[in-house]
Amino acid sequence: MSISNEALQKLVREIESQAIAAQQQIGLVRTQLGSKQREKRLAQLTLSEISSLPPTTPAYEGVGKMFVSVPVPTLQNKLGSQVKEIDTEVENLGKKLHYLETTAKNSQAHIDKMLKGQS
Repeated sequence: MSISNEALQKLVREIESQAIAAQQQIGLVRTQLGSKQREKRLAQLTLSEISSLPPTTPAYEGVGKMFVSVPVPTLQNKLGSQVKEIDTEVENLGKKLHYLETTAKNSQAHIDKMLKGQS
């Protein structure tokens, strides 16, 4: 069974557009992944610095244009939960990146297979 040239070209264009969209999404996800990893390192560094302080040390948290006094243990808990949340987001972005890379790879393989089959 043979596919007409027009149908084949339409299919190739559709797969190419999927591959291009996947490549764009891959770039976006990689940027988001890098941002989240930097955010995580900053939170971990802050947490390690605060952990060395005695619990009675006055600590302040930025809220808008002002600073509010926060107990050190509360700040540690908040930073710990922030790190866990970022870990989850990084894991999800990693899964999304893997999916997009697989989609792009499969799209390219399909295009190559169709072009080789046409020759």
